[in-house]
Amino acid sequence: MELPKFLLGDNTDFPEDIFIIHLDYPRFIINLKDDEVEFMEEAEDLDEAELNAEMEGLIVLANEFYDREIGRYEE
Repeated sequence: MELPKFLLGDNTDFPEDIFIIHLDYPRFIINLKDDEVEFMEEAEDLDEAELNAEMEGLIVLANEFYDREIGRYEE
């Protein structure tokens, strides 16, 4: 099965939060409400500087994904 790179998630227990789940390595969940990131696995092959640089780009992509998805809902 081929999985998408990002998934949009919500939960009625957290009505103000918007979650983006990143399914490629490194797997993580970002809460767009406050940009808090929770890793689902340790990034073992990346040092801290590499991980920070990678995450900056992935957070931008996650926000772009969210904007695209919301735009599609509004159509």
